[in-house]
Amino acid sequence: MTFDPAALEEVLSSLVVRTGPARRSTLGAGGLHPVVPGHVTLVYVVEGEISVDPRDTLACDLDVEAGTVSRLDGSRTLLAGDAILSAGHGPSVLHSESGARIVTVEMDLDWPRAALPLPSLVLVGGFAALEPAAAALAAELGPCLDGQDGVRLGDSVICRTMVTAVLLAVIRAWAHSTCAPHGWPRRAQDPFLERVVAAVMDEPGHEWTVDALASMGAMSRTIFAERFRSAFGQSPASFVTEVRMARAKTMLSAGHSVSETSRELGYSSDEGFSRAFRRHTGTAPSLWRTHQRDEIAS
Repeated sequence: MTFDPAALEEVLSSLVVRTGPARRSTLGAGGLHPVVPGHVTLVYVVEGEISVDPRDTLACDLDVEAGTVSRLDGSRTLLAGDAILSAGHGPSVLHSESGARIVTVEMDLDWPRAALPLPSLVLVGGFAALEPAAAALAAELGPCLDGQDGVRLGDSVICRTMVTAVLLAVIRAWAHSTCAPHGWPRRAQDPFLERVVAAVMDEPGHEWTVDALASMGAMSRTIFAERFRSAFGQSPASFVTEVRMARAKTMLSAGHSVSETSRELGYSSDEGFSRAFRRHTGTAPSLWRTHQRDEIAS
């Protein structure tokens, strides 16, 4: 086992999922279906077969029935009951030789990239056997009109709950495999950086200056900043902000006020927290909280 189960459960329980439209699509023989970048996309094969070629992207291929895990270097055909999770790093195209029915759902995940370093594609062969309940939910997403592709907006509680259940099942399947980075979800493979990441995630409201983080990592400020960016692809300050904003969304969704959230996350004023939240999400925390309440009430 290459990961900490407690840390995995912490990540999964803290994910905030915002769903877009759930679509049930029918591909004819030779049909193509694009998977656009920019969003995490879940694809579930209801009937038929589809193929995907990851080309130059990092793809992890899980074969549940065979019990094998490998990096995918060429084209792969998926059958009914299989699933694909695209992290949205780049475009990909699904192809069906004989035809297929698929369900796709686009979503946004609120969690720091350093805590959830998914590969570009995760393919799960035999997903229905691995997670029968989640597969049954996936097959019912996006009800369609007779003979047409259907769209159901992903703003209802039921749809969001189903999508979240399926998404977490795919992530859990990936995490239990050897495709997951060693030590995931704290992937730095550097005990000093892991110590820093764990501390920020445990106490996002602490006054985390770069000097304080570097001291915790037993490095100079310059060396720490370089090693952190190399490991996680972002600056320490950006990571702290992402952790705080993810925690803020969790707290606001749970009913905490803007002031409570601001104080918990270490901001000196509600105005400062609101400015940071708007920069991160494009909307004020009070409006974001209201929108979440409206979704729950709908």
